[in-house]
Amino acid sequence: MTTRAGIRADRLTTVLGGVRVLDDVSLEVGPGEIHALVGLNGAGKTTLMRILLGMLRPDRGTAALMGIPVHAAGARTFSRVGQMLDTPFAYPELTARENVYSAARLHGMGRAAAGAAAQRALAALGLDAYSAQRAATLSLGNRQRVGLAAALVHAPAVVVLDEPTNALDPRGVIVLRRLLQDAARDRGASILVSSHHLDEVARMADRITVLHRGTIIGTLPPGTVDLERRFFELVLASETQFEEQA
Repeated sequence: MTTRAGIRADRLTTVLGGVRVLDDVSLEVGPGEIHALVGLNGAGKTTLMRILLGMLRPDRGTAALMGIPVHAAGARTFSRVGQMLDTPFAYPELTARENVYSAARLHGMGRAAAGAAAQRALAALGLDAYSAQRAATLSLGNRQRVGLAAALVHAPAVVVLDEPTNALDPRGVIVLRRLLQDAARDRGASILVSSHHLDEVARMADRITVLHRGTIIGTLPPGTVDLERRFFELVLASETQFEEQA
């Protein structure tokens, strides 16, 4: 694996509650690349992302961001990372603008720069009309947009998003796709996205990796027909092999 990858996992293995959640998982995301991670519920996608972001430690293997081992990464490294896992970043008592501004400040931006960046991020995600509205009163889709704005406001070099299109309407999905493609193309950002929506990731991703039972079982070529059928063929073949070995 190359050392210049923005995101790198090397033979990660993790056991949680006696269950092997990840088993010898390796992947990398290079600069300017959107890499999609797909799999059924419980495949291990979120666990992998937590390890990459330093939220969990693997039992075996290593992870790195921009060439820095995650276990040794400090504030300077993580100031260049944008992420959204589980639920959007949104303090319910703060307005949409205050939430995004706070995210920019937490990533090391000065007051003036953070204010301007927050305004740009809100506009990019179609949140201008809701910028003064408290997050607690926003619809689920607009809270998702606030979380995405918070993840992207500081123009991160590395982006990790878990199910980012959840609750977004079709327009929001298209806007997000364009924002991620622009970040990869214009800034060379390394972007890892997990999703259940195969058709959507096929439109935005450069590579698609399939994770099942904590193991990478194959890849899918973006832009091809019958992507869903190919996905389930991989899963079925893996399940058949698993049952034979059991």
